[in-house]
Amino acid sequence: MKAPANRPPMLSPKKRCAIYTRKSTDEGLDQEYNSLEAQRDSALAFISSQRHEGWLALDDGYDDGGFSGGNTNRPSLKRLLADVEDGRIDVVVCTKLTACHDLCPISRRLSICLMSAA
Repeated sequence: MKAPANRPPMLSPKKRCAIYTRKSTDEGLDQEYNSLEAQRDSALAFISSQRHEGWLALDDGYDDGGFSGGNTNRPSLKRLLADVEDGRIDVVVCTKLTACHDLCPISRRLSICLMSAA
């Protein structure tokens, strides 16, 4: 009987993950470690936990500090949406439900990961 051939392990397809952070006021954003950085660190940890699924964090940050959720005219949100439209992003990770709500219009075109902040 012939021994089974050594096959390389099945790899998950790579998923390019963008992190979107938002804080509705600019209060505290001048601190050495602020809310946007904490959100990003939490999202990076989550993406790292999904590495076995092929998740890779993009270097570009999409951070809107000092913008209310009622205002959709936010620079990073616009850039994120454009990058999604251009096919540069597969998954969006955000740590605040209100920030993820901003992404509902594009939810049919990509996977949106909702996670709660620790």
